[in-house]
Amino acid sequence: MSLPNPAELIRQMAVDLRAHLARRNITEPRFIGIRTGGIWVAQALLEELGDDSALGTLDVSFYRDDFSQNGLHPQVRPSDLPFEIEGQHLILVDDVLMSGRTIRAALNELFDYGRPASVTLVCLLDLDAGELPIRPNVVGATLSLAAHERVKLTGPAPLALERQDLASASAL
Repeated sequence: MSLPNPAELIRQMAVDLRAHLARRNITEPRFIGIRTGGIWVAQALLEELGDDSALGTLDVSFYRDDFSQNGLHPQVRPSDLPFEIEGQHLILVDDVLMSGRTIRAALNELFDYGRPASVTLVCLLDLDAGELPIRPNVVGATLSLAAHERVKLTGPAPLALERQDLASASAL
């Protein structure tokens, strides 16, 4: 099975997001990308939408439930939210939804900044491997992978998807 083209997914996601926002009468959403791939997807989505709004960024490392097991990643950077969260309609963007734990951590962090009016979850890929009841409102594609497979987004330009085989990586 070949992986989908991210540029094509972004184009369709823009159409789907416009429709979602119209149904909900949301006219001024605030975009937030989850570091790192979610930021790249959010930037591409904003460009496709022709929207030059400020993009917020989240690094959820401190909010993850596996922080005590995995420790702090050396690339951790502070979150940057250049707008109020309280009462805003947020578009939370991530690259790959797998277990749902990153999204749970992102929501926990966002609610520390205030109570949004709504949060719309947008993901480039849903790997249909959820451990938590979290599903995107807008998704580029849903894939089912073998337990030893993962997908990684590379970028930021051009965006590309790579299939990774954890079984062969651990054999090295």
